Amino acid sequence: MRILLTGANGQVGSELRRSLAPLGEVVAFDRAGLDLAQPDVVIARVRDVAPQAIVNAGAYTAVDKAESEPEAASAINAKAPRVLAEEARRLGAILVHYSTDYVFDGEKASPYTEADTPDPLSVYGRSKLEGERAVIASGCRHLTLRTSWVYGTRGRNFLLTMLRFAGEGRALRVVDDQIGAPTWCREIADATAALLARPDPAAPGADGLYHLSADGFTSWFGFARAIFDSPELVRLGIARPTLEAIPTSEYPTPARRPRNSRLDCSRLESRAGLRLAPWDEALGGAMADLYSGRV
Repeated sequence: MRILLTGANGQVGSELRRSLAPLGEVVAFDRAGLDLAQPDVVIARVRDVAPQAIVNAGAYTAVDKAESEPEAASAINAKAPRVLAEEARRLGAILVHYSTDYVFDGEKASPYTEADTPDPLSVYGRSKLEGERAVIASGCRHLTLRTSWVYGTRGRNFLLTMLRFAGEGRALRVVDDQIGAPTWCREIADATAALLARPDPAAPGADGLYHLSADGFTSWFGFARAIFDSPELVRLGIARPTLEAIPTSEYPTPARRPRNSRLDCSRLESRAGLRLAPWDEALGGAMADLYSGRV
C-alpha cells in the first residue's frame, strides 16, 4: 500500500509515520511540502503520489485563534478535506480524516454517539464539521475519526503546557467543569494503522464516521492532577505544583468549549473490534515515554 500522509510533523502525524510504516510506503508531507491551504498544491501532490490511502493528519488546531481567523481555519479544516476527498474518489483510494468532539455543544448529559446532531460552539468546531460533511458528500471511501482532548510528547498540548508551567513555578488554576477523555496521539495512530490493515477497511457498512477516544473520562483538573501524580514525576522527585479547580466562568477564552466532550466509541468497537486504553493508563505510557532514560 502506498500511503500519502499530511501533517507529518504534527502530534498525530509524527506518530502515524511510525505506525503506518509496516503497511507499505508512506509518503509523508509536512506543511512546507504540502500546504493544505493551497488546493492546487494538494491536488498536485496527490496526483504525483497516486496513493491507495490518504491519511489527513493536518489541521488548523488553534481553537481560540480561529475566532479571529475563520478563513484560515476553513481553508485547512473544511476546504482541504473536500479536495482530498475528491482526489481520493478519483483514484479509488480510501481517505482517513480526523475530526473532533468540538462539533458538539456539550449540552447532552451522556456521551455523544455518531447519530447525535452536531451543534458546534466555535469557529474551529464549525470548520471541522464542514470538513466532515465535505468528505461524506464527496462519495469517496472514507473513515472519519472523531477524537477528543488530544495530547502527546511533542508539539503544543495540555500535557506539555502543564509541565512547562509547573517548571516555571506557577500555581495552576484548571477548569473542573468540562469533562472528556484525554487521548494520547500514539493510541490514535496505532488504531488508524489497525483499521487500514484490515482486508477492506472501508467495506460496505463499515466505512464512515466513528468516534475514537480514550476509554473513561475526567475533567481538565482531573487530567492535570493525574499528570502530576505520575510515577515518573515521583521517581524524578518533581513535586506537584499548587493546583486549584475552577469553573469555566473563571477562565474565559475567545472560543467557547463544550462542557461535555464524552464520545461513545461503541460503534467502532462493535464493527472493528477496536477500543482504546483507559485515559489514565495511556497517560502512564505517555509519561514513561516522555521521561524514558532520565534519572
